[in-house]
Amino acid sequence: MHNLAIALHKKGFQVTGSDDEVFEPSKGRLQKNGLLPHSMGWNPDSITADIDAVILGMHARPDIPELIRAQELNLKVYSYPEYLYEQTKDKTRVVVAGSHGKTTITSMLLHVLKSLGRKFDFMVGAQIKGFDAMVEVSDESEIAIFEGDEYLSSPIDRRPKFLWYKPHIALATGVAWDHINVFPTESEYNNQFELFAQTIETNGTFIYYEKDKILSEIAPKLQGVDVIPYDEVTAENINGKTVIESDGVKYELGIFGHHNLQNLAGAMEVAVKIGISKPDFLFAMATFEGASRRLQVLAEKDDGKVFFDFAHAPSKVRATVKAVKDQFPDRYLLAVLELHTFSSLNKDFLPQYKGSMEEADEAVVFYNPEVVKHKKLPSIDSGEVKKAFALDNLRVFTSPDELKQYLNGLRIKCSNLLLMTSGNLAGIDVQNLADRVV
Repeated sequence: MHNLAIALHKKGFQVTGSDDEVFEPSKGRLQKNGLLPHSMGWNPDSITADIDAVILGMHARPDIPELIRAQELNLKVYSYPEYLYEQTKDKTRVVVAGSHGKTTITSMLLHVLKSLGRKFDFMVGAQIKGFDAMVEVSDESEIAIFEGDEYLSSPIDRRPKFLWYKPHIALATGVAWDHINVFPTESEYNNQFELFAQTIETNGTFIYYEKDKILSEIAPKLQGVDVIPYDEVTAENINGKTVIESDGVKYELGIFGHHNLQNLAGAMEVAVKIGISKPDFLFAMATFEGASRRLQVLAEKDDGKVFFDFAHAPSKVRATVKAVKDQFPDRYLLAVLELHTFSSLNKDFLPQYKGSMEEADEAVVFYNPEVVKHKKLPSIDSGEVKKAFALDNLRVFTSPDELKQYLNGLRIKCSNLLLMTSGNLAGIDVQNLADRVV
């Protein structure tokens, strides 16, 4: 929301906003742009009849006084994705969806377009090196690249965000059940991706990972849409570096792992559709360092690295652990996962993690019982977690202090440390930890 506010401010709109609390980095960035509210909380008097649009964030409650006042005044209340569509409805829209990999593919496309000097609007779910913001809308660009999230649009609009964008080019990476608090059954979750594919504009394009079972069932049903399957790009691992060859030219890339080579293949199909040649795409990708918290290297030395990743869903955890082990097969791998989301802390969903960390030489899972209480979920115990992951040597921590003590005692030697969380990993300063263990 703060990224969108800044983007609209830079476009010349008069922007105001409110929240019950604003944290860093949002606070500092809003303040720098003169957009930080003078006081926190909800003041219905700030909602007046001359406001053109109210944009409602996902985490606002449906009963806040300002929203109620806006509804009383019959003001147009947009969800975040609905307003992004409103700003780009006359542009070519590219939307990247999927249970995993969507942030990475979107980031790849943004990096390549910027490297080639192309103008574009965008929205991506992570900070990318070389970009000041995660959202940009302008009058000059003719194309918009959006990360398509399947989570809810707003507290009063329970549809997935990606159903708003109506893409001309849609890419789907794969479907793996997540967000059990919103989609209680796997079939209900899978159906959202079929609905997404049906929103593609007439004569548009659907690009999908061909080995995904659900997407392979969706693709043949589409009418009036160009359907393009993709698979993994063939690559060599040479001394921990990923090298691919195309038309006799070799390119050394900073990404690695089967999952990222699938992402690369999908991104390249999109690039070709928007007029970028494969050589130009691959040349630009040679300088791609990845999105923040997507196999981000926090610290390294000759015989070890510390990686930080957003992985939290079972498919993401499995792919991330395997990627690091495959790239560095001779190094001992310690993988640490925090369970933080509604799905991951749900007893009924936990069995989905079976085998997801089996590629690690040592596996650690942390969850905070206080977070379980805060999310108003039934309590879980470490025995249930061990049984769900089906790893005899799994170490489970439930105390933040004990996890900190354990991690602080680590030292990297011919080994890699992989930290995976969508939370804050018990409040640990991960950069400080990484610097210390190497």
